[in-house]
Amino acid sequence: MTFSGHTPDSREYRRLILGLFFAGIATFAQLYSPQAVLPQIAADLDVGPATAALAVSAATLGLAAAVIPWSVVADRRGRVPAMAVGILAATVLGLAAPFSQEIAVLLMLRFAEGVALGAVPAVALVYLNEEVSRRHAAAAAGSYIAGTTVGGLLGRVVSGVVADLSDWRTGVWIAGALCAGSAALFLWLAPRARGFVPGLLRTAGGPGIRSRLLAPLRSPQQLALYAQGFLLMGAFVAVYNYLGFHLAAAPFLLPAWLVTLLFLAYLAGTVSSPWAGLLASSRGRYPVLLGSIAVMSAGAMLMLAPLAAIVLAGLLLFTAGFFGAHAVASGWTPAAAPPESRSQASSLYYFGYYAGSSLFGWALGLVFGSAGWPWFVGTVLVMCAAAALVAATALRAEPSGWT
Repeated sequence: MTFSGHTPDSREYRRLILGLFFAGIATFAQLYSPQAVLPQIAADLDVGPATAALAVSAATLGLAAAVIPWSVVADRRGRVPAMAVGILAATVLGLAAPFSQEIAVLLMLRFAEGVALGAVPAVALVYLNEEVSRRHAAAAAGSYIAGTTVGGLLGRVVSGVVADLSDWRTGVWIAGALCAGSAALFLWLAPRARGFVPGLLRTAGGPGIRSRLLAPLRSPQQLALYAQGFLLMGAFVAVYNYLGFHLAAAPFLLPAWLVTLLFLAYLAGTVSSPWAGLLASSRGRYPVLLGSIAVMSAGAMLMLAPLAAIVLAGLLLFTAGFFGAHAVASGWTPAAAPPESRSQASSLYYFGYYAGSSLFGWALGLVFGSAGWPWFVGTVLVMCAAAALVAATALRAEPSGWT
């Protein structure tokens, strides 16, 4: 009997979603734990804001460089084994990184950590699309993205709160220990793959890796989806990198512990991701993507206000809009790719996603440092507009429901 995918009423579906939830925590908590303590890193290691932000960008750059190689490993060795090796290696490196005494050492360890972490975003949504029934794939993808928001939130809040009580090194290390526990839960929960056989593409005479990579790159729709990740993630990470510096200065002068609590805005993404996935299943992915970008842009404009309460409201909207757009675009990518190229298509999306994070997470710091917050926000709005224009040009006529 042909396997058609797990449905929400099955035990395997629940274990898969919960397992990927903990994989998201193990991955994104350690990926972004330094973001909450960038001002402390800057002060301790005597570097500027843009250089301190490289503690985040180095890891996302390593991740961007590794997602395509990890997709090859997953095709040959299996989805769950590839993710397991990556998470375990990243956890070891993540526990070592806070002991760095120089910025260069910290950045090298963070880059290596990012390379290892690339296994999860490269493979998770492919694994999900192969194991979940097609009708429920968009909603399941939204649930997975919600789990990644929890991971990003926990990493930032744990490191920030602990750093306020102790120092940034202890905060980042405790976040790494949390990731180790989450990795163990992922390994226990993730069901064996039934929708994919490792090495089958090679033994069955399927297309080689070159052909599987080139096929998505020849598709205007796939390129448009990669542009969503590149532009929107770049804007998102930049806002979270430099908002703390903005709010610690006049006219806000917020204390470090209160700035850390602003990362609770991530909960808006925890809500919006599954909601966007469900809405995309019923209304189509394209209108939900554009609507999410519009919400993101509205939030960015509110962050121009000189009142902390309005900035927080803007951050909530900005975060909800981003994760809604990401849930739609990341789930759409493997669903729209040829079956033999799904792993590579998803990896290319995440390559663009984390390349944008690395580039704009650093470059917009130069805008912030030289031109100030209004120009910084203006650049973010231009990036959102560019993403919407690309989507309107290439994705309007693309089939976007579950059928």
